[in-house]
Amino acid sequence: MHRFPARIAWFLLISIGLIACGSPATPTPLPSTPTSVATPVVSDQPSPTPVSPATPTSPPGPGAEQTTFIVVSEESEARYRVREQLVGFDLPNDAVGTTRAITGVLVMEGNRVVAEASRFQVDLRTLTSDQSRRDNFIRRNTLQADRYPYAVFVPREVQGLPSPLPTSGEHAFQLIGDLTVRDVTRPVTWEVTARVEGNRVIAQARTQFAFADFNLEQPRVPVVLSVDEIIRLEIDAVLQRQ
Repeated sequence: MHRFPARIAWFLLISIGLIACGSPATPTPLPSTPTSVATPVVSDQPSPTPVSPATPTSPPGPGAEQTTFIVVSEESEARYRVREQLVGFDLPNDAVGTTRAITGVLVMEGNRVVAEASRFQVDLRTLTSDQSRRDNFIRRNTLQADRYPYAVFVPREVQGLPSPLPTSGEHAFQLIGDLTVRDVTRPVTWEVTARVEGNRVIAQARTQFAFADFNLEQPRVPVVLSVDEIIRLEIDAVLQRQ
């Protein structure tokens, strides 16, 4: 008689505990507009100003008009000079090879070179000096002119030239660009002195480099005892303004 009511009491207590643990808490109502999504992030920095892709970053300047100069080949000459010691001579002398087979065009915008439109080249097969044996060695071995007939210079920059381009007077400046001899291209700087006479420019350009700079073989012929390692290039050119 006493155990039955006790079982009922334990059953009631266990049932109440299960109900209390399983019942969810009263849910907190969500705000009608979620703050994490709809509320914008506020910054104290000013908003960036949109940039139109069609707006140029900087104007080309007053020298935007192009000026073209063409080499007058029949009035121009390219040459090399190499110091050498010949058999039977007490003092060294310069071996000089020359050619008039020089062509070229120089395009300027103000005092800026338009590299993609400018180019000079010399036909190495036509170089001659006072020694035919030297010339043959240079053409066949040093320059390999049958395979690489042209030396090409592409100007890329001018330094020291006033803008706008002068129409008279003498001017000294540097012309910087890439020189290709055989299959080697290297940057070189030409020292230029030019006299401007209206639409004509009479210019003398000089530069130098070592045989090894362009993987060139120094001339070796029986009449030559020794050859200096420096090659000096000279160009006397007349250019006509178009």
